[in-house]
Amino acid sequence: MSLEFKRTIIALLSLLLLASLVIVSWVEGGKQRFAPESTLAISADNQSCVNCHNESTPSIVAQWEGSHHAELGVGCLECHLAEEDDIDAFRHEGQTIATIVTPLDCAKCHAEITEEFTASHHASAGNILGSLDNVLGEIIEGMPAAANGCQQCHGSKVAFQHDESGEIRRNSSGIPMFDPSTWPNTGIGRINLDGSVGTCSACHSRHAFSTAVSRQPDNCGKCHMGPDHPQIEIYNESKHGIAFRAQVDEMALDSDTWVVGEDYTAAPTCATCHMSATRELPITHDPGKRLTWTLRPPVSTRMEDWESKKQDMESVCRSCHAQGFVSNWYEQYDSAIDLYNRKFAEPGVAIMKALKDAGAITPDPFDEHIEWVWFEVWHHEGRRARHGASMQGPDYTQWHGFYEVAKHFYFKLLPEARELAEGHPEAEAAIEEALSGVDHAWLKGMDDETKAEVRKFYEDRYGQSGG
Repeated sequence: MSLEFKRTIIALLSLLLLASLVIVSWVEGGKQRFAPESTLAISADNQSCVNCHNESTPSIVAQWEGSHHAELGVGCLECHLAEEDDIDAFRHEGQTIATIVTPLDCAKCHAEITEEFTASHHASAGNILGSLDNVLGEIIEGMPAAANGCQQCHGSKVAFQHDESGEIRRNSSGIPMFDPSTWPNTGIGRINLDGSVGTCSACHSRHAFSTAVSRQPDNCGKCHMGPDHPQIEIYNESKHGIAFRAQVDEMALDSDTWVVGEDYTAAPTCATCHMSATRELPITHDPGKRLTWTLRPPVSTRMEDWESKKQDMESVCRSCHAQGFVSNWYEQYDSAIDLYNRKFAEPGVAIMKALKDAGAITPDPFDEHIEWVWFEVWHHEGRRARHGASMQGPDYTQWHGFYEVAKHFYFKLLPEARELAEGHPEAEAAIEEALSGVDHAWLKGMDDETKAEVRKFYEDRYGQSGG
């Protein structure tokens, strides 16, 4: 190797070393932690935001850097920039901005998605503020319980603090101060200051807005869990959830398209069935577009246009299952909902109405023990049974569901209802009418033929009598 060639190599290595030191200084110095403006087309104003927030809130900058927004040159001001007359606007470092990014802001680039979301039940989740649940949370339990609990999923009505003259309070930097009972809040049905409802960050966590995060079952499990709607627990119990956990590395959660049966085949997630694209269906931000029943109220009812919605969900199922499997599963599911409605929900509604009509209980909610019993029968146990059946969770359908419904309906609700109805002939008659169907015949005792069949079943299967 010639001396001149060696000198050339040394010079090149020195240049590389110098360049690496400059890059390290550039990154660690906090001046700019992403590719130059010429690559991302980030504006100078956005660059100014990043430079400052890299010192004050570096995690936000790091999350944004890894986002698809950053790849496209979408920076802070594209989302946070406000008009002078916006109710939540304030001046900050020479810009007019708003702290809270709402669906109206997202609609500037994602108009169709925002329209779908706004029409969904998710967007109306803030309606809990006028519901029976809200009476329980805000009044009976107390406002801090609702603010830290109910509203963190359903959404708050965002408000500012005001002084005695009615003016908005501001901190030393002139930034409006939010009412802490309403903010921070990423509830899916949040009622925003600009009149919009909902928040995209409920699912697409700011500031990364990761599609992989939004496709994770645990993302939905923040809200869809617990005694009254344990969807994440049911999913984890189901074969779908077991397959997901075992094969999560094969789920291609970062895929640009993420079409089941093409980009991944290992397992479905919540997003797969309710929102994401299939070979036959486009992606939707209305998770109710493929549902046939509403499982929320005391008595389940069919969704509007449920036949077409069922066809769409069956299309998702056929990505993995044959049509015969899918059709039979729907027969099982529908029969469970029909049973719950007929045997427990409709009689329970009739009994409670009869007691109120007769004056045996007051019209006010939760001021009598039987109202708590009935609430838990349909709102907790009844929902668990229905959701368990809808998502193939056998333990939640049976032991956490129908078993609890039956036990408390027959041995808590009914005895108390009959005691309250004494001296009210109309209520007594209504209770007996509600229990007159064949579903409740067992209360009068099984006939000898049925007893014999039960005994024979146990003897044939277990070699002993069923008792």
